Amino acid sequence: MGSGRSGTSMVAGCLAQSGYFMGDSLHAANESNPKGYFEDAAINHVNERLLAPLVPRVPDSLRWLRRDLPRKRQRWLARLPLELTFAPQQEQIDMIHALTAHTPYCFKDPRFSYTLPVWRPYLAADTGFICVFRDPTSTARSILKEIASKPYLATIKLTFRQALDIWTRMYDHILTKHRHEGEWLFVHYDQVTSGTALDALRDFTGAHVDLSFPESGLRHQTPGRERIPKQTAALYADLCARAAYDLTGALAR
Repeated sequence: MGSGRSGTSMVAGCLAQSGYFMGDSLHAANESNPKGYFEDAAINHVNERLLAPLVPRVPDSLRWLRRDLPRKRQRWLARLPLELTFAPQQEQIDMIHALTAHTPYCFKDPRFSYTLPVWRPYLAADTGFICVFRDPTSTARSILKEIASKPYLATIKLTFRQALDIWTRMYDHILTKHRHEGEWLFVHYDQVTSGTALDALRDFTGAHVDLSFPESGLRHQTPGRERIPKQTAALYADLCARAAYDLTGALAR
């Protein structure tokens, strides 16, 4: 769980050979994620439908005024407040039932940062939650690069500050609303690429972890010196503390 472009695919890839059901239709690898996304189209579909009524919409004639609003398939880029009221349809509930019937499972989708409350009643009691995060500036720049390079994102346009806001809102939901229920593991992107989090990942899941999967050479962004909002900085510090990641040392390097 975590914002898109934060390392969730890398962590899911470490578990891809561990016997988990991840979905029947995983997205193909591409230049953004050359080793795969480990993200299922059906899970994306459910979460997209859950989020659709919550994302503001404008008529096509006024679309040019609000190009920051995500549309179909783009809602992993939604910026939503903490106060959300979901109204799942029976079709979505049936799909959640069908997906969670495959055990053990390992599901990955940035949209879970918002939609987890809908899925919770249907998850196994021993379901664990892995929150993966990366420094906000790297994530924001990676989001902007993804938007610029993918045809399905051609209709959306974000500023750096808006991309930061995606990061902020998703992790605010995780830390404020979700983490109080269930067992959680917090891991920083750098802890995975360096290998220091892989033992913790193995101990948390009780599963085989592919130690060779993370490749630091695939890193496309490094922390920037852009100023970030106080709330974003506070959330990042909180996440780093939960992951026992030495933020001070990382900044010094």
